[in-house]
Amino acid sequence: MANLFDALTLGEALEAIRALFGQYELLAHWKQGEFHHDVLVAVSDARLGGDHILLATNCNGGVKEILVLEEMPERYGLWHHRCPANPEFEGAVPRISKQIRTDHWFHPCELLAENARSELREEFRVRQRGGGWMPADQKS
Repeated sequence: MANLFDALTLGEALEAIRALFGQYELLAHWKQGEFHHDVLVAVSDARLGGDHILLATNCNGGVKEILVLEEMPERYGLWHHRCPANPEFEGAVPRISKQIRTDHWFHPCELLAENARSELREEFRVRQRGGGWMPADQKS
């Protein structure tokens, strides 16, 4: 299991999952703002204490956090867990059996502030539910 929890890139993490479990099913890819991605996969193996693995990455595919969950989380329930003071996020998150933070980790709520950094010019971006920016021509 150490290879999975030592992975610093999304590619390394997915290869470690494949090596450990033989296969995985991609369940979701959620973006929050320009700089945060959640990639959720399912595996059929009880060794981890859950069969859902969430890989939180930065915009360059650097793994910030790995969560092992007992069941599929709700997108905004996951963000409510991360940023409970944000009224735009609600819902529960399943029990987290493992949580690993890497050197890439920083508090994700920082990405959601009104003055959060953006690479999009103001006229080409809109605020996403809960915070963060996305291109004006995309849906969240």
